[in-house]
Amino acid sequence: MKLCKDAGKSKENVCKAFTDKQNKLQAKKFASVPSDKCIVVAPHCMRNTVVCVAAEKEGYYICKECGGCRISEISKLVKELNYKALYVLKGGRAIKNIVKEQNTRAVVGIACFFEGEQAFKLLKDENIIVQFVPLSKDGCTATDTNLQEVEIILKNNKNTEL
Repeated sequence: MKLCKDAGKSKENVCKAFTDKQNKLQAKKFASVPSDKCIVVAPHCMRNTVVCVAAEKEGYYICKECGGCRISEISKLVKELNYKALYVLKGGRAIKNIVKEQNTRAVVGIACFFEGEQAFKLLKDENIIVQFVPLSKDGCTATDTNLQEVEIILKNNKNTEL
């Protein structure tokens, strides 16, 4: 059993190293894209399904800012900073359709390291700039992220004062 845990941890470390490197490589390009040409995506596993009133769409949810989870705070920040939209994805592949529909040039993705790595790879072919914020609490339900890290990516990369 220990081998499986070590292998999982090793894969996470590889994904973390990859996403950290990609964030650094794409940071300047990201900063040059106006906020209204960028979308923010978060995973549905961050939703508090007990109280959530998000509007359900085909591949995502639209936060109604009920205050039941961190997504509500992120949604308010996205609006405050004039980002195009926040999408709460049901699955990582939905991002490709949303990017095409929204004609966006950049994405801020909040996810586990594995999904973050996949997003960088998936959107590279679409010529979409990505910045990634990892989950601070991982898993498939009741996950979370550090709001300060989200703010840093959204504000600093957009040359907005903190």
